[in-house]
Amino acid sequence: MFVDTSHLPPKLGNTVHSDPNISSSHIDDDNNNFNARHSSFSAYEANRLSGEGSPMMMSPWNQGSPWSKFDEGNNNSQNNNNNNINGLIGSLVREEGHIYSLATKNDLLYTGSDSKNIRVWKNLKEFAAFKSNSGLVKAIIISGEKIFTGHQDGKVRVWKIQTKNPGTYKRAGTLPSFFDIFKASIKPSNYVEVKRNRSGLWIKHVDAISCLSMDQTRGLLYSASWDRTFKVWNVDNSKCIESVKAHDDAVNSVVTSVEGIVYTGSADGTVKVWQRENTGKHPKHVFVQTLLNQECAVTALVVSKSGSVVYCGSSDGVVNFWEREKQLSHGGVLKGHKLAILCLAAAGNLLLSGSADKTICVWRRDKKSIHTLLSVLSGHNGPVKCLAVEEDKESTETDQKWVVYSGSLDKSVKVWTVSDKAPIITHNNNSDSFCTSSDSNV
Repeated sequence: MFVDTSHLPPKLGNTVHSDPNISSSHIDDDNNNFNARHSSFSAYEANRLSGEGSPMMMSPWNQGSPWSKFDEGNNNSQNNNNNNINGLIGSLVREEGHIYSLATKNDLLYTGSDSKNIRVWKNLKEFAAFKSNSGLVKAIIISGEKIFTGHQDGKVRVWKIQTKNPGTYKRAGTLPSFFDIFKASIKPSNYVEVKRNRSGLWIKHVDAISCLSMDQTRGLLYSASWDRTFKVWNVDNSKCIESVKAHDDAVNSVVTSVEGIVYTGSADGTVKVWQRENTGKHPKHVFVQTLLNQECAVTALVVSKSGSVVYCGSSDGVVNFWEREKQLSHGGVLKGHKLAILCLAAAGNLLLSGSADKTICVWRRDKKSIHTLLSVLSGHNGPVKCLAVEEDKESTETDQKWVVYSGSLDKSVKVWTVSDKAPIITHNNNSDSFCTSSDSNV
């Protein structure tokens, strides 16, 4: 069924610049329930609800139609005037579960939800699906012909595309495998303290996996968990080669960068930097420094493709960033949301931030690391939980365009077109999308 949503254009926000003189800040909002830091750590319990421990994960939003798909055919009047305007392409809704994770590669979109199903989409149509028995799919990452999914039960599941039938996916294993768990359980030295008066195997997460990241060049998979650790896996043999007790609370994000640098962000309010050292049989990660230490939880991290800028989203709705070329000095803050940042994505010179306020901010960074808020994309009826980006086929070196996918707790995935050449269109001050500026000169 096709649904005309031309009455829901994207909101376009005021010009907002980053302030290099502010290290962290709160957005004043009487309705902001996300400023306080809440711990989500506890040893995994099979009967725990998928959203328990994180209030922003709970969703009262529902869609009326079990299936809907949007055709932009009746909404091209703006695009005809300016081909670079940021706006909605289409919307996918399946009355199945809240969308918690997205990944995209080669025109295929993978969606994970709390329905146990991982669905594959192509050209806004369902292309394939595969099912896990573990429930909530909190993270998806793709490497070659393999798809890795992180789950609420603390396990990473590995799926493989069948070369003879691209629409068929079969499970290729679980990290850690049953055999590895059995083998490790024999040695008492493999047990570590995972909670007060409780021990567990170091190769196994004991709480939900929150994030996955891949170092493609080294063949290393990183998994972050609410059990306060991140683990490193060898993709070739599916072995856990290291477990790092990284934070004092749930690890909400882990991202790999150039030259073996790894960043982690936690509900304890810190962002930490780790360096991979390739000495000995297996690489080891050494703590380097703490970039941020604040009261509110760190909810998302992303690094630009070149590794030059690292961004951090927090539960206070603020994005902090640091510049690697300046010895990871603090570059400033970006304030465009009223509620918690739930996800970040980087594409070219653009940063996209998804929030519990149901919107997506599109920021453009110039050569001087000044960030301008190009637009605020609205249309979701629930918090924006995840983002995925792929380069548009019409993109050129002088005019980069991107296809952005946003997953929400309203059970929908929306598809947007975004360009770094998009004009800055402002609202009047009475608009509900007016963004607080952190620069007094704006």
